[in-house]
Amino acid sequence: MGRRKKEQKVEKVFPVVQLTIESLDMEGRGIAHHDGKVVFVEGALPFEEVRAHVIREKSNYNQARTTEVLRASSERVKPKCAAYGVCGGCAMQHINPRAQVAAKQRVLEDNLQRIGQVRPEIILRPIAGPTWGYRYRARLSVRNVHKKGQVLVGFREKNGSYVANMLACEVLPKHISDLLPKLRELIAATSVADHIPQIEVAIGQDSNVLVFRHMLPLNADDERLLRDFSETHHVDIWLQPKGVETVHAFHPTDSALYYDLPEFGIRMPYRPTDFTQVNFHINRVLVARAIRLLEIKPNERVADFFCGLGNFTLPLATQATHVIGIEGSTQLTQRALENAQVNGVADKTEFYCRNLFEVTADDLRSLGAIDKYLVDPPRDGADALCRALAELTRQEKPRKIVYVSCNPSTLARDAHTLVHQAGYRLVSAGVVNMFPHTAHVESMAVFELQA
Repeated sequence: MGRRKKEQKVEKVFPVVQLTIESLDMEGRGIAHHDGKVVFVEGALPFEEVRAHVIREKSNYNQARTTEVLRASSERVKPKCAAYGVCGGCAMQHINPRAQVAAKQRVLEDNLQRIGQVRPEIILRPIAGPTWGYRYRARLSVRNVHKKGQVLVGFREKNGSYVANMLACEVLPKHISDLLPKLRELIAATSVADHIPQIEVAIGQDSNVLVFRHMLPLNADDERLLRDFSETHHVDIWLQPKGVETVHAFHPTDSALYYDLPEFGIRMPYRPTDFTQVNFHINRVLVARAIRLLEIKPNERVADFFCGLGNFTLPLATQATHVIGIEGSTQLTQRALENAQVNGVADKTEFYCRNLFEVTADDLRSLGAIDKYLVDPPRDGADALCRALAELTRQEKPRKIVYVSCNPSTLARDAHTLVHQAGYRLVSAGVVNMFPHTAHVESMAVFELQA
């Protein structure tokens, strides 16, 4: 009996289809229908006619990528970045910035109605600012690609783990974007080029920091290269040999970062690996609006949940009689206390470390009488906090809550709890365009206890 020939695996060839785009999804993709299935189309805008190559088929939806625009939207613009479409950092550079904000507002309202079953009484004016060169925080991936004979420094490719081959980034400040080719050369010249996986970028008001994560020790020549790079390009070099706790200033050794909130007379020191907002221009407006919407009176006590380094806590302390900052990390609460001391508001603040994803009604009662809440959770939202609020008596509940969100779906879920279980009304909501050209939707919502 002769050997059976091995069956060759036949790769499926996906079709190119013509589509009419109906709307945008939360990732900035066009939504269309074809043969009874939803199709999510990269690079397409509402009301456009496009040809698109299907790249993935699922049982109830397909994914596709635009190959030709047959009828263009009036909101379509030419992407500014040469790596757009390959780099996974941006998803909306082909859309007019004003239309991006409008699309994000629709995403917010849709989530509130569909998930939260609520509508804001007032739509807040969007908070927007510079659309290019705004990103003061970034994590750049590094890969020494031997087949190409070069080091790549940048963001990862869309839908993949490879580092995009990019020589500039238009959302980074120009002086940092201009360093990308030079960083390639620097890393290639070190003895550890295969063992530097990332560079953290942190830009303060008067300093620029690059944190090199290196998996093997640097030798004397490597250190000399880094010092020369620092002095030539006017950047501060920090090193991270192991975990985040090992991050330290290398050259100059007295490197420091801070940002100001001038409306409140606050200066916020921070470390380059701390969580801070990427867009300082927007953050100033965001903090000011949140505090204005809380309408704090001098005799009121306020709680700031998920307080971080005190971005909201310290400005709040300039308005209220007392502010409690609560965060899930003792390291963060200690840093927040240090920042309060630096800014002279330590006597009006106190900080507690609590697991806010398991907070209970009794935990909230232990804080004493609180007049108003500022809530700024991560993407997972504040589900436990909102459910705990629903268990409090009316007399125990804060009269007003300002909720700052980075995920419209979890905001909508929490809004459902606050409105339909905890006795609040959704007074207002609006988007904050913290990340132009991305599909990331930040927003703010105001809840008041019903009369």
